[in-house]
Amino acid sequence: MRKKRVLLLSEGFGTGHTQAAYALAVGLRQLSPHLQTRVIELGTFLNPIIGPLLLSAYRKTVSKQPQLFGKLYRSYYDKGLSRIKTFALHKLFYNHVSDVVQQLKPDMIVCTHPFPNAVVSRLKRLGVDVPLYTLITDYDAHATWTTPEVDKYLVSTSSVRNKLIARGISPSQIEVTGIPVHPNFWYPHDRAEILAQFELSDMPTVLIMGGGWGLLYSDQHVEYMTSYADKVQLILCMGSNDKAREKLLADPKFRHPNIKVLGFTKEVSKLMDVSELLVTKPGGMTCTEGMAKGIPMLFYEPIPGQEEENLEYFVAQGFGELLTSTETIDRWFRLIQEPYLAGQHRDGLLALRNAEYNPARCSEAVLKLLQSLGDDVEEPPVPLA
Repeated sequence: MRKKRVLLLSEGFGTGHTQAAYALAVGLRQLSPHLQTRVIELGTFLNPIIGPLLLSAYRKTVSKQPQLFGKLYRSYYDKGLSRIKTFALHKLFYNHVSDVVQQLKPDMIVCTHPFPNAVVSRLKRLGVDVPLYTLITDYDAHATWTTPEVDKYLVSTSSVRNKLIARGISPSQIEVTGIPVHPNFWYPHDRAEILAQFELSDMPTVLIMGGGWGLLYSDQHVEYMTSYADKVQLILCMGSNDKAREKLLADPKFRHPNIKVLGFTKEVSKLMDVSELLVTKPGGMTCTEGMAKGIPMLFYEPIPGQEEENLEYFVAQGFGELLTSTETIDRWFRLIQEPYLAGQHRDGLLALRNAEYNPARCSEAVLKLLQSLGDDVEEPPVPLA
């Protein structure tokens, strides 16, 4: 009997969409080891020359002209992608996606970005018979995510579910699963081992994330944080932005022994476990990972559009606050130097997380959907709390 196959399609417009796809893939295989998964950033896969150029242009727009990006986000908020635009998108950049589907023969397709979602929806209109599930990777419901051909929407919160219902989506087509995170975020790691691995001191620690693109050096608040380096350890993760990392390392203020400047790492889950505070842009994926770990968050410079919606959700739920001044830094940096208060705060966030979010729930939900298509999928073990 052929093993079940799940094809996860994403795009590299921001790193969170693909991270969510990989997190779901790994989570599915952990629950059902014999399951086959494949993650593809579709545009780059089909157009290895044009794809990276488009991603580079997008990255420059987001980093240099965020207000323009926000304007585009809002102008299409209720419009979505018309059939003409989807046709053009298909012909220009995704012309061979049907070949990919026919070759891999998936039992289901999960899309974590609106573009492949729209293109697979078009294939379904043309007769391709494969279940399509759409995983919305933010805390908002932009119209570009929605098409009539989607079999089910997997969403972060009940608020997003309600927004989809307001757009005319049937409640039976929507399941609140939360955004998936890698199984490394499901459980805590050993603190002593992490400190030894990264050569860290056992002291109050702040993890500063620049996202996959390492966009943080323009924020003068990060520079202000270095004044606490004698009392608070700083870990700066610069993602793939080697230039920004080199710039920090060349700055004397960031050469303190209690300041670590890292490049891309796959072990953010461990760094969160030894940190008392996370400073980050409010990207949907990083915020969800922080929530899974129960770490308080300070958010800076949200990109207009979905990051503003993410910020609103996490602040309203009590998981963090907007970094607006050095007073905010002073208040939080004083708090984390009080072990009892910091521990109480984190325990409270973990209790809140348990009420709002189960890190394994999305993987479990997709596995159940796959089981409904046939019997060649292992039942998951005892559900994870």
